Amino acid sequence: MPTSLGSNRLSDLSPHLSVLVGFAAGLGGGLIVNLTTGRTAWVVGFTANVTRPIEDLFLRLLFVLVMPLLFSALVTGIAGLRDIRAFRRMGTWMVALVLAASALASLIGLATVNLFQPGKGVDPATAEALLHTAGKAGNVFAGETPTVLGSIVQIVPGNIVSAASQGNLLGVVFFALLFGVGLMLVRTEGSKQLLTVIEGLFDVGVRLIGIVIRLAPVAVACFMFDLTVMFGWTLLVHVSAYVGVMLIAFALHIGIVFCSFVWILGGMRPLVFFKAVQEAAFIAFCTSSSNATLPTALKAAEEGLGLPSQVTRFVLTICTVANQNGTAIYEAVTILFLAQFFGIPLGPSEQLMVFAICMLSGIGTTGIPSGALPLVSVTLGMIGVPPEGIGLVIGVDRLLDMCRTTLNVVGDLTIAVAISRHVGVETPAMEEA
Repeated sequence: MPTSLGSNRLSDLSPHLSVLVGFAAGLGGGLIVNLTTGRTAWVVGFTANVTRPIEDLFLRLLFVLVMPLLFSALVTGIAGLRDIRAFRRMGTWMVALVLAASALASLIGLATVNLFQPGKGVDPATAEALLHTAGKAGNVFAGETPTVLGSIVQIVPGNIVSAASQGNLLGVVFFALLFGVGLMLVRTEGSKQLLTVIEGLFDVGVRLIGIVIRLAPVAVACFMFDLTVMFGWTLLVHVSAYVGVMLIAFALHIGIVFCSFVWILGGMRPLVFFKAVQEAAFIAFCTSSSNATLPTALKAAEEGLGLPSQVTRFVLTICTVANQNGTAIYEAVTILFLAQFFGIPLGPSEQLMVFAICMLSGIGTTGIPSGALPLVSVTLGMIGVPPEGIGLVIGVDRLLDMCRTTLNVVGDLTIAVAISRHVGVETPAMEEA
């Protein structure tokens, strides 16, 4: 038994270390080639016949899985509210707070990256050359730029099969939300069986995504080699700026949104709250998994914060899937950073669509390590940014995944505190405030 346990821990750790090794190998190799030979004939042939096919395979595997995975995650998350009649007041508050927190997270992410613009400064000719090399993956904004109202209309798909086949992520998300609401309202034996099937689809999707992510080290090495051959040291400067802007956005969300929710809505001092949830935050940081942190979060809520179990078990279980503010910020910053890096301007209509995607993904992304990467890849293709550009951020994704998971878990506990007070529960921690 000890041998088996040790082996499992090793298998959990090694993929992350392997990604770092792949990142370093591709970065080092690309820099050496960039400084010595540049893009000579053999380098062009090597990238065209070796590295790029590997990158394309990795991205195609992500694309083929993201639609069913996102659909099943959103449907099961919304359908999990089927007990909302028994907890009508609690459910209403939870839905309102989750939507508000996700919207604010997306706005903070967009505002921060627009303010600091970490992707600006790349030579336009170089970026244009890489764009032609990578190709544009299904730019939904090709041609005439849609109006704001037109972008809203585009959210509703005319045909769900066509939306899925054409990579219309917002259309699939809208249908999943609509379908989830239908399952929440219909309580027949058939609907229960259908929900069980969709839950099985989610489990299979999570497992397959986990397998694909294990192929990431080789893909990351290829991504980084191609990008550093093209951009050289400029790449490191922009990646560092990207990480810095991301951490600033995380800090702003904690300082503004979470503190306001806890203090104003929950009637609890922020310092008391953060002290009580520090163990759950630490576990979230180490595991990068909201699902794995759920038991510790329940313990922190009931023992550390003194919240009633009927509130915490209902709220935290659903919020593990349906409230991921860190993921919303991560996606907003990453998508706009890569658009800036490749010199692709995003106007109000495009940024509105990015906001909608980030907000909706913040209430329905899988609570597993690197669960946001497939969604980011598809969204990049939707706005005309080469999905290959995700190689810029995969190497540092481990650190950011740890940070955004911590934000997700602390956000769940924040909502639990706010809801407890508004359903008539007063705890000693609230009385101290």
